[in-house]
Amino acid sequence: MISSQKVCRKCLIEDMDTDEFFNRLNDYIKNYPEEKRADEVTYKNRLDICKSCRYLINGMCEKCGCYVELRALKKNMYCPHVPQKW
Repeated sequence: MISSQKVCRKCLIEDMDTDEFFNRLNDYIKNYPEEKRADEVTYKNRLDICKSCRYLINGMCEKCGCYVELRALKKNMYCPHVPQKW
């Protein structure tokens, strides 16, 4: 279940407790609705592709600025690279 604490939408990451931020991010991933998720094989395959990409920096895509674990998790998402890698 997602934490009942509200995330401050007007805070910068530099103003937040980094551990708490990443804990919330991991909770979000774990609790993302099953019907909106890519299947596990697709998710892992996408992450493997991202891990080998030169645009992956600290868990983020340098092309679009997303957290790749969130983008890869969502069923209807795609790689922002041209041409797309997944």
